[in-house]
Amino acid sequence: MRPPMTPLKPLDQAMAELLAHAAPLQGADTVATFDADGRVLRQGAVSPLQVPPQDNSAMDGYAVRCADAAQAGAVLPVVQRIPAGSVGAPLLPGTAARIFTGASIPPGADAVLMQEDCSALDGGQVQINAVPQAGQWVRRAGEDIALGAEVLAAGTRLTPAELGLAASIGLAHLQVARRPRVALFSTGDELVMPGEVAPQDMRPGAIYNSNRFFLRAMLLRLGCEVSDFGIVPDRREATIAALQKAAEGHDLILTSGGVSVGEEDHIKPAVQALGQLDLWQIAVKPGKPFAYGRVGQAHFMGLPGNPVSSFVTFLLLVRPFVLRLQGVQNVVPRAVQLRADFSTHKADKRREFLRVRHNAQGGLDLFKNQSSGVLTSAAWGDGLVDNPAGHTIAHGERVRFISFSELLA
Repeated sequence: MRPPMTPLKPLDQAMAELLAHAAPLQGADTVATFDADGRVLRQGAVSPLQVPPQDNSAMDGYAVRCADAAQAGAVLPVVQRIPAGSVGAPLLPGTAARIFTGASIPPGADAVLMQEDCSALDGGQVQINAVPQAGQWVRRAGEDIALGAEVLAAGTRLTPAELGLAASIGLAHLQVARRPRVALFSTGDELVMPGEVAPQDMRPGAIYNSNRFFLRAMLLRLGCEVSDFGIVPDRREATIAALQKAAEGHDLILTSGGVSVGEEDHIKPAVQALGQLDLWQIAVKPGKPFAYGRVGQAHFMGLPGNPVSSFVTFLLLVRPFVLRLQGVQNVVPRAVQLRADFSTHKADKRREFLRVRHNAQGGLDLFKNQSSGVLTSAAWGDGLVDNPAGHTIAHGERVRFISFSELLA
């Protein structure tokens, strides 16, 4: 009599267990701010100055004292010109200063009139055509960044805007988490590589190894250093040898294929022979055959061989794990509620991630073939619908949508 099957682990529980193992890696790199895009800040960035450093003009126009322009039509002599990067003299009562965007406000001035509200007159005078309010078009010193403020927290995954922010407080270099070192390989005697075997020369049953391409690309996007171990034959001893070699000098071993329960699936017993397996099979569709454990000092994550299963489980489980290794705390992708312009008629026992894309009407269309082997669905779609277990979707229902732009960033 067969022993009862162990229930599949819910995704949220599996994620919590995975992240509990993902202690941030030791070590840091100091890199030029120019080269820090996509890296994760190891040390918070504290401003050694206030931004802007002085009150400055938000417009091209004229700096005035409000008391001298209490009525429209006032005429004032223009006694100085202050371009950006220059410091003007104190503004005397009854005078105006020609000023340009970014230039420091001269002492004594309390407002700026944009040039469209003024008329330049002969003889170096200006007519004020609108009554200014105190502080008008003045950027106050420190209104963007205060002296001593932490402008970027440790664990921030840096974007171009944040590089500019770091540069604005004078930081030419940043301390970032070191790149995770990942060993990648695929298992399967059916796999061949594009460029090595022409389509007309493929043996019966052979398929191209597509997983290797998208997994490597996604790891690189996440800032990893990738060692590609290629294709490992479907033999127990070959799998063990590959895992042993991959564990040397790597933080994570990532495999695709061989994690199911067939006679030719050797990943599970090989990992158990060399280390430990802590997580096995998740209640998600596509992607049930997922594994996590350790081989030596390296983390191990095994993905299914079916391309869409491999793609989706990477986005849902590997991506947050790799980000947490680099110190990112908020690793949960943002989801939005959108209208389903489709319906489903059969509920699944597992939580399901459907490939969809936006349509011109503001809703979501469903790719017609949701098979885990149809990679076209991932290329066609622009995100996933997170559909709870046991739920059918009615046309027009609001559903939870996660964009690929969020998951692949």
